[in-house]
Amino acid sequence: MRRVLVAVALALSLFAAPLAAEAQQAGRVYRIGVLSPGTPHPSAPLEAFRQGLRDLGYVEGQNTMIEWKFAEGRNDQLGALAHDLVRSKVDVIFAINTPAAMAAKEATQTIPIVVTRVSDPAREGLVVSLARPGGNITGLTTISDELSGKRLELLKEALPRVRRLAILWNSANQGHARIVSEMKAAGPHLGLHIQVFGLERPDELTAAVRGIVGARAEALLVIDDLIISSLQAQILESAGRNRLPVVSQFREFAEAGGLMAYGPTNDEMFRRAGFFIDKILKGAKPADLPVEQPTKFEFVINLKTAKALGLTIPQSLLLRADQLIE
Repeated sequence: MRRVLVAVALALSLFAAPLAAEAQQAGRVYRIGVLSPGTPHPSAPLEAFRQGLRDLGYVEGQNTMIEWKFAEGRNDQLGALAHDLVRSKVDVIFAINTPAAMAAKEATQTIPIVVTRVSDPAREGLVVSLARPGGNITGLTTISDELSGKRLELLKEALPRVRRLAILWNSANQGHARIVSEMKAAGPHLGLHIQVFGLERPDELTAAVRGIVGARAEALLVIDDLIISSLQAQILESAGRNRLPVVSQFREFAEAGGLMAYGPTNDEMFRRAGFFIDKILKGAKPADLPVEQPTKFEFVINLKTAKALGLTIPQSLLLRADQLIE
């Protein structure tokens, strides 16, 4: 009889253990740190990130707390902001773009980091390889450098008479340096003379625009990271005033008045970041979660802008576009 009682007690204790752990897990509030070089203004990608978390059961103010850190265009502030998140003992850091990811990596080798809008995390030394990250970092890559040539080809097909092309980029974003280099190398093969104009802070835009106009550029290609995106309205206003067609990576520029965009879907990448955060909070290690490359690319043409600039887009391009804005 005593053996039976002992066996029953042991079974009950084994049954109760997972229930207690489950109850403790259910009552936990997860702390997610977001590190961004951009501004705290509402945006579709950040809302997509929130929605991705909600779809997986993470609700702000209930079982999740998000600690937002925005550098507001000052990349030199990212290191201090990353250390703030480490001191806050967040469970995971979501780092948006290469400078933010590099700052987060410098701040911690133990707290898991999920990245997005990073051109090539392996080449930047953030991970060992895309398939086997090997450390505390994983997430999504935009593989932007692989799309650079394609973007130039589309520009040349849409604007065959263009010879002088200006590229505007955030020169403090080391992840985009290779993109710029590859575009400069590819330009001559397409009959393009490319001049590059970089800025590191929003207040440098006026000088960059002055240089672009002075160079008699016939089109402008923006490498839109968060700093460039925060200047979207000013860039498009200046381009319109100087009758410069603008080509970009992400659809937001085309929707706001740029001529064309070709690249991965921004909202989808931010939403997908929630998948990595969920896996990590449930016990997965970043080292074991392969970095994902985008599978969906969008080609958007703004016909309203084309008409305003007096441009006729070839029918072959119109048929290949995922969206025509009229």
